Amino acid sequence: MVRLYTAAASAVAIVENGNVKLTLEERGARCLAVDPKDPDTVYAGTSDEGLFKSSDAGRTWEHLHSGATHPRITAVAVSPVDGALYAGTEPSSLFVSRDGGESWRELEGLKNLPSSSTWSFPPRPWTSHVRSIALSPEDPDLIVAGIELGGVVRSPDGGESWHDQRPGAYADCHTLATHAAAPEMLCEAAGGGFAESENFGESWEAADAGIKHRYVWGLTVDQEDPTLLYVSAAAGPGQAHGSGFSDAAIYRRSSGVGRWEPVMEHLAEFPYALAADPYTPGALYAGFGDGRILRSPNAGENWSEHARVPAVESLMVMVV
Repeated sequence: MVRLYTAAASAVAIVENGNVKLTLEERGARCLAVDPKDPDTVYAGTSDEGLFKSSDAGRTWEHLHSGATHPRITAVAVSPVDGALYAGTEPSSLFVSRDGGESWRELEGLKNLPSSSTWSFPPRPWTSHVRSIALSPEDPDLIVAGIELGGVVRSPDGGESWHDQRPGAYADCHTLATHAAAPEMLCEAAGGGFAESENFGESWEAADAGIKHRYVWGLTVDQEDPTLLYVSAAAGPGQAHGSGFSDAAIYRRSSGVGRWEPVMEHLAEFPYALAADPYTPGALYAGFGDGRILRSPNAGENWSEHARVPAVESLMVMVV
């Protein structure tokens, strides 16, 4: 059974068997994480009210008041190895909980990086946020964090110490993606393009051939084939996040083909979220700013509407 969770300012929407249920309404949800070992345990970070937890697949929510003291949660992730829960915030900080969100510890080394004084999110100068968190499928101590706008930083020891902006990574990180079948692979969608790493974020190379739009946002990897990737992109932030025609596209890169190719172009609304179907190789979902969720059963060749959720400016889709 496929269950989709979408995060929007007006609600967390759960799509299951074609039905849409709205929960956590009017709390400003902006990011989600599902526990890899328990798909009924879901975490939702909000813009101004901190972190929420559901233990019953989103039907009810508990407000996690303690520990992660920042009200603005911008990224959340659960380790597939040891179950540790990580929450990134604005201003940029990273917290870890090892008891399901009951208690937290700040990983203060992140803020001591030499580049941290230069991190700045253009719409709100002189602040920044942790936009994405990537956790190793094999090593519970290996963490990579994407800062918007600041770079991609890496910790080999559970967040105690950090290595500053990694060579070859884009500074305006939007999304990081991993794959269990390729534990050293890490991908980045960013303002500027797409980059990939073969040593889990230690070094990077740009891999943009074929991507006409350079403001890359959504990113997913096929659940079975780690060489089959998808990104969404627009010409720039104004087109992606503005109220006009986005002229966005979804691109695909498959095994043995070094260039990206468009599978949908000239889109009116921006596709904020891409998510691979865990049960059907080659199938994926795209979540749009107007609330539409489309599904492709064949690697982006054909699409049909799967569901509609509340209209939003940002949307994230989780599939379990």
